[in-house]
Amino acid sequence: MKTSGSTILITGGTSGIGRALAEALHDRGNRVIVTGRRQALLDEIADARPGIAGLKADLSDPAELDRFAATVRERFPELDIVFANAGISRGEDVTADDWTTADAEAMVATNIVGTMRLAAALLPHLRRQQDAAFVATTSNLAFVPLASYPAYSATKAFLHSWLQSLRHQLRNTSVEVLELSPPYVQTELSGPAQASDPYAMPLDAFIAEVMTVLETGAHPDGEILVAHDRQVRTAERDGRFAEQFGAMNPD
Repeated sequence: MKTSGSTILITGGTSGIGRALAEALHDRGNRVIVTGRRQALLDEIADARPGIAGLKADLSDPAELDRFAATVRERFPELDIVFANAGISRGEDVTADDWTTADAEAMVATNIVGTMRLAAALLPHLRRQQDAAFVATTSNLAFVPLASYPAYSATKAFLHSWLQSLRHQLRNTSVEVLELSPPYVQTELSGPAQASDPYAMPLDAFIAEVMTVLETGAHPDGEILVAHDRQVRTAERDGRFAEQFGAMNPD
């Protein structure tokens, strides 16, 4: 994937990993477009970074996604990289008497269906570019689930499998398919406490390592991993799945 001189769309780009990626890629001379649901955050980014364009969009709405994709193609015909980064994370206690599938359904709609709809809307455009990339954010929980986040972990496992098939189908096109698989990072994805959790990887350190991986092309099999990820990614292959699962999900 080119890390300079591109036009890059990042969904879920108003906070956390998405915003940090947008700023890092903008620093490297790319034209960056970020999406989000909150206009105030889009305005804040535009004020701080005049070179970053903000587009308000709820990509869980199919009709709005169609309008959004048409706007992107019209305003940014040179778009050649898409980061499908929008996602939500919610813990669930299935032992609670009042547990329902509402949170799980919301995560499936945003994390899975939203990513697939974005791909369907923009892959035809990317295939017409000489050198393009489609990048989706998953999680190391795709490989070893966190039991208190069952549906969230499962949505990321779905995306990991889906991206493998997408990569194979697009192997003879101009579109490189990459998977960004973060560990537990200091963002507010699961709530404000996560942003200062000492057990989480600092966001700036994560982004710096990701950019090094992208710039050096050190992502075998299309997986963008940081060193902190690897013990989780290889746990099943190395016969350590039960041990890793136990460490992440103590009794």
